[in-house]
Amino acid sequence: YILWEVWKFISPALYTNEKKNAKVFVLFSSLLFFLGVLFGYFVVIPMSVNFVATFTVSPMVLNQFTLDSYIGMVKTSVLASGLFFELPIIIYFLTKLGLVTPSFLRKYRKYAVVLVLIIAAIVTPPDVVSQTIVAIPMLLIYEASIFISVFVSKKEKE
Repeated sequence: YILWEVWKFISPALYTNEKKNAKVFVLFSSLLFFLGVLFGYFVVIPMSVNFVATFTVSPMVLNQFTLDSYIGMVKTSVLASGLFFELPIIIYFLTKLGLVTPSFLRKYRKYAVVLVLIIAAIVTPPDVVSQTIVAIPMLLIYEASIFISVFVSKKEKE
């Protein structure tokens, strides 16, 4: 909704080709964000809820969940997943500005893998299967970002 309001404010000042490019940007960024939200809601949340519901420290300690804590967990996980799926858009603009190159992304891929695994470990319950299930799409998004960076840098050279 906010993006729509910003668009309605800015669009009268844009040329036709700028409007076309902006529409493509809005379409792809919205699509990626919603894919991230769906991933967070249908993959991350069920694993997290299952872990939290079955985790016991001791028989004397009871798990007491409130609607507030559940909604907070859902909101945080879904929003974080949605924002992470915006990485290709961010890489596109950083490459366009000349701040990131494909060789830079390839050179630091091993650090990106470690960072993705750390993020996946924080977001998911402490088991390797759920961490891997979350890390694989994140790594695929990073690889897609490298391809986008290659495409943009080739286009800039032309």
